Amino acid sequence: MEKTLKAPNYTVEQTAILLADYAAGFTPETIALKVGKTVRSVIAKLSREKVYVAKTYATKSGEAVVKKDAVADAIGMAAGLTEAETTSLVGANKTALKKILAMLSAVAVIAMEVDSAMTD
Repeated sequence: MEKTLKAPNYTVEQTAILLADYAAGFTPETIALKVGKTVRSVIAKLSREKVYVAKTYATKSGEAVVKKDAVADAIGMAAGLTEAETTSLVGANKTALKKILAMLSAVAVIAMEVDSAMTD
């Protein structure tokens, strides 16, 4: 039984164009049009070549995006919650969770300042 070889999706020349254009600052969308591939295919190829850097997303206010479960985990650690209690926080509103975390952080800072003042 003979094994058939699959034709490569990208030629050596196409790969060289992808790498050169991406290094020159062209977007995956522009490169995809140039080489006749889909954007997802170009991103996948650039990822396999270990050169693709994913976009960083920001909120409307310009802050870095933080996942709700990361906020819940931080609250759980600050408040000494069990894993089950921390998991139950994920169902809450993200804005409320962020406000609770900010309050816990402020309390921790105040407690450190009071402790420092008492030891001086």
